[in-house]
Amino acid sequence: MKTIRVVGMAAVAAATVLGTAACGGSSGGGAGASGGGGDIKIGFFTPKTGPSAPDGQSALAGATLAEKQVNDAGGVDGRKISLVTYDDASDPKQGASIATKLVTQDNVVAAVSGSYSPQTLAAAAIFQRNKVPMISAYAVNPGIPATGNFIFQADFNGVVQGRAGAQALADKKHAKKPAIIAIDNDFGKALVTGFKEQAQKLGMTVVSEARNQFGETSFEPAIRNAVAAGADSIYMVQYVAEGKQFLLAYQKVGADLPIMSTEGIDSAGFLDSIGDLANGVMWTTNLNRQSKAPATQAFLKDFKAANSFSPDMVAASSHDAVFLLVEGMKKGGVTPEEIQKGLMQVKDFTGATGTMSGFSPDRLVIKPVQLQLFQDGKIVSAGEISDPEILKP
Repeated sequence: MKTIRVVGMAAVAAATVLGTAACGGSSGGGAGASGGGGDIKIGFFTPKTGPSAPDGQSALAGATLAEKQVNDAGGVDGRKISLVTYDDASDPKQGASIATKLVTQDNVVAAVSGSYSPQTLAAAAIFQRNKVPMISAYAVNPGIPATGNFIFQADFNGVVQGRAGAQALADKKHAKKPAIIAIDNDFGKALVTGFKEQAQKLGMTVVSEARNQFGETSFEPAIRNAVAAGADSIYMVQYVAEGKQFLLAYQKVGADLPIMSTEGIDSAGFLDSIGDLANGVMWTTNLNRQSKAPATQAFLKDFKAANSFSPDMVAASSHDAVFLLVEGMKKGGVTPEEIQKGLMQVKDFTGATGTMSGFSPDRLVIKPVQLQLFQDGKIVSAGEISDPEILKP
């Protein structure tokens, strides 16, 4: 079985940030479809500006590293791949507009979303309508692959990750009465749905539940309510900015409960920004930084050599998504239809985020959920969740 593996490099030149504007921009050229010998064009969009810019920077760096590695290794049948990149500014309208440009003007044969669920969902409808395969690198909304047979999800959906969070709380912290404090968007809703589903199966009782918006700075009431309700743990579903505010409020309240979080805080710089307050927080993600797998360690090494910031889940997921498209091309061909068929044939793919057994019939990834832990100023592995019933899309 052919498997694309990340090839380690002694040194990698600084990753080129491909030109983008607020609405978009592109790099590369040549034929996007199968005809001719030009570059094989792959669309990529991510939030380079706006509140999610740190994730966008990381996602783009992971994707451009993959582009360089693929081309340095000979490309696909001697043809280079070329990323055509756009900035969606965390705006769903931009997601749809960018997808339209990619398929009608740039003539890409496939695309990767390096963005969040709202932008990814908006773009997915356009790609599906035009029968151009798209891989969502890290957006977790279950509705993304449900858009149609050309849309794939390379990170576990939010329901799967939520189930894993409940299981980890029960296994690692013996929690029986968790409280939920979650951001109120597609990401938060999907994760909470999975968490509550698994919690019920485990006989856990959710004693309180609070929702918040982007930019929330006042978490004290929700934390106090959780403590007053008799919570023995907290499921904290937030992004980096909100997660930092949560931990500051947690310290102020003086609570002392185990915290289970999610990949929303698995971004470059979170530990640096919050320090010791993060000590003991565990979270679900798809990147195990302590993995001994050569592909993971090569990615971590090469990313550090190419960038001035640390690799994270977003970078690793975007890196793997590009390699997955290349694997689909090698198995099927380089037209959109051939890539779609090739992706459905991918099995035992090994990348930066570990080994996935393949895509489900509904095009959702199947692989273990990783547990990471902030401990004494470092990120360490806390195991993984591999129960097939929990991982079932």
